[in-house]
Amino acid sequence: MRRSTLLVPLVALLLVLLAVAAYLRIAHQSEPAQTATTAADAPAVGGPFTLVAPDGRTVTERDFRGRWMLVFFGYTFCPDVCPTALASVSLTLERLGPLADRLAPVFISIDPERDTPEVVGAYVRQFDPRITGLTGTPEQVRAAAQAYRAFFRKVAAEDLGGEAGDDAYLMEHSAWLYLMDPEGRFVRVFPHSVDPEELAAGIAAAMGETLVASGDKAS
Repeated sequence: MRRSTLLVPLVALLLVLLAVAAYLRIAHQSEPAQTATTAADAPAVGGPFTLVAPDGRTVTERDFRGRWMLVFFGYTFCPDVCPTALASVSLTLERLGPLADRLAPVFISIDPERDTPEVVGAYVRQFDPRITGLTGTPEQVRAAAQAYRAFFRKVAAEDLGGEAGDDAYLMEHSAWLYLMDPEGRFVRVFPHSVDPEELAAGIAAAMGETLVASGDKAS
């Protein structure tokens, strides 16, 4: 009798552990492959999009053909993740030197309610004028994010401890830098907190180039 009583909690614990393992496996599989470097290894990431540039022009993915793209989804009210990513991109462009001319960094806002084309343009210029800021209608932004498997959702003020009805909100979002080749094909992703030296080296390697290590530069 005692043995049967002990088996019940043990079986329950085993079932819980199996459920957690299954969840972690599924969650891992839903993330973009960080180390994918070939079309054969890459999941279906990227695709057509139609968005709006700071000057009001309609921009699609075809406007970037012939150049490598480094795409990041964020928003201008982002308190930390987006500034970190864009600062890293700016330093990476400097580190790439002439190779930066072959790269088009693109910041796509996932907060079209507040991020007008003018707001996005002014925001990215604070980091580097070579970064293209894009926004659009909620439908256009959602379609672009889905193409890149980028997650985002609006978090209301009351969920942040504020009062109901407050207009303040944040956006939860994934924070990958997507590297696309000149044909618009997915190459790999980098985390938003990637070191600029590592990011520059990874981009150069994808281009078939090698950067001279910073400490090896001739003075």
